[in-house]
Amino acid sequence: MVERNELKAQKEDKKAWALLEKTLLASVQEQRRSRRWGIFFKSLTFLYLIGALFLFSPLGAIDGSSATGKPHTALIEVRGAIADQQEASADNLVTSLRRAFKDEQTRGVVLRINSPGGSPVQSGYVYDEIKRLRALNPEVKVYAVIADIGASGAYYIAAAADEIYADKASLVGSIGVTAAGFGFVETLDKLGVERRTYTAGEHKAFLDPFQPERQDEREFWQTVLETTHQQFIEQVREGRGDRLQEHPELFSGLVWSGEQALELGLIDGLSSASAVARDIVGTEELVDFTHRESPFQRFSRQLGTSIGNTLATHLGLAAPALR
Repeated sequence: MVERNELKAQKEDKKAWALLEKTLLASVQEQRRSRRWGIFFKSLTFLYLIGALFLFSPLGAIDGSSATGKPHTALIEVRGAIADQQEASADNLVTSLRRAFKDEQTRGVVLRINSPGGSPVQSGYVYDEIKRLRALNPEVKVYAVIADIGASGAYYIAAAADEIYADKASLVGSIGVTAAGFGFVETLDKLGVERRTYTAGEHKAFLDPFQPERQDEREFWQTVLETTHQQFIEQVREGRGDRLQEHPELFSGLVWSGEQALELGLIDGLSSASAVARDIVGTEELVDFTHRESPFQRFSRQLGTSIGNTLATHLGLAAPALR
């Protein structure tokens, strides 16, 4: 009887110890979990503070201007697609131009262009601002220097400069307008999908890639492109004047090599940005006035616009482009 009671007591002790052990393990695990979350939130707070300090500090607002207080040639990069919310947007380029002209030590402005073109609206903004600044500051000349490519909207901008230079192998011109998209009508039919569009206005959905193309709407859209093309031509003629050589394909959208462009009067010579600063402006030192976004600004912009821009482009909803 005594042994049976002792065995029972031992079992109860084992259960109590097991329960205590389980409780202690659970407490340890909870403490570890709490520490992990604590570390996570502290790290998040630290990164947030660092980001805020960087964003509102001078380092977070680097704009590319680094004037030295000595006579210099202002350099502005026109790189990539010319479009809103991009590196070569009108806002960025106009800001750079104004800073360059405002600097009292600027002896000339070089636009170093490496762009296939883009929005006619953005290009037009920059063109007009160059003309305005040139009129206000006739002593400061503007030189466009084309690197690999200065086509379409990029050449539109270059035409506002006093002179244009390029390498002999650069691609220059492409004075034309394009608007492209896709048609998915038969694809929907094959998939058995019905497109339902509700509009107020007979032609409100005329660019819808999921509806059959209408001849009258196609003709209308062509007039829009031709009108934009004519505006482009007029601006090039105004900028280049008598230097242009008449050629039946000059405004056809073809792109020319630097050597060919020189013969056609699309450029004034073969040179580079540094050579123009040294030999033409007469001030070899180049100071970069290109507006540059901070990493945080660039990330937030790309996050908010990249998906929408991609969808618009691939579905044929994008505006006409000078390309």
